[in-house]
Amino acid sequence: MAKKASSSVPKAAADPKLSPLSQMLYERLDALRAQPPSVENLTEILRLMAKWRNTILSNTVVKKLGPVVQSGPFEGMKYLSVSSEGAGAARLLGSYESCLHPIIEEICARAYRQILDVGCAEGYYAVGLARRMPLAKIIARDSNPIARKKCAQLAELNGVSGQMTIGPEVTHDDFDICTATKTLVVCDIEGGEAQLLDPNLAPGLIAADILVEVHDCYVAGLSAELAKRFEASHHIQIINRRHDTDLLPDWMHGFSDLDRLIAQWEWRIGPTPWLWMMAKNPPQ
Repeated sequence: MAKKASSSVPKAAADPKLSPLSQMLYERLDALRAQPPSVENLTEILRLMAKWRNTILSNTVVKKLGPVVQSGPFEGMKYLSVSSEGAGAARLLGSYESCLHPIIEEICARAYRQILDVGCAEGYYAVGLARRMPLAKIIARDSNPIARKKCAQLAELNGVSGQMTIGPEVTHDDFDICTATKTLVVCDIEGGEAQLLDPNLAPGLIAADILVEVHDCYVAGLSAELAKRFEASHHIQIINRRHDTDLLPDWMHGFSDLDRLIAQWEWRIGPTPWLWMMAKNPPQ
């Protein structure tokens, strides 16, 4: 009779030479290795290792270039050493959400009077657009108080605090401001767009241009559902994700293929296409 493999996995001993991040990773890996083997378990281990490596690469970029966005539509923006939610290397390199770069340039050319950033996190888009559009009023909203604090820090760091109003989560009634003046809504709220972006409950949205990240990875078919909600009032373009390796600096050509891939990885677990929805009858 075959002997059963032991489910007991020895824990990694604490090593004073390891950073707190590395030690935390070992502890999490110990916990995963103690679970029954599965594809899901291996996938989580892979994600953890990739997050660890991505953080190391982010630190490398900061050490070599400083906390400044190096390319893309927000080139030159001073940045926080630590983002509020992953993907630090991609933001600093300027390759973050490169599929949106042409849309960002279009947005800047449209000269919106106000921009409502729903789920602003640490302010990558709110502050980036404020720098590019100095006449626009930026309303940055997030349910996380830590994210709001970082957004305020980033705005001050880039000298755009006077353009910005930072506050908590948005309600349907808050979109009423879109009817008075030319408004862009940027929305990234981890699946919450399914409930928030409803023109029946928030009729102010009918007047706004909307750029929304849709989390099909959480709610299957959500991008098609949102497009259907707005098809009568908006011209709609779907934008799928891609990575632009041309935005990597020359010095990263000495890195391994895997490191270059991980440097541009944005920590996503599945499909998150963007919808670019332009109002057919915006305020004049």
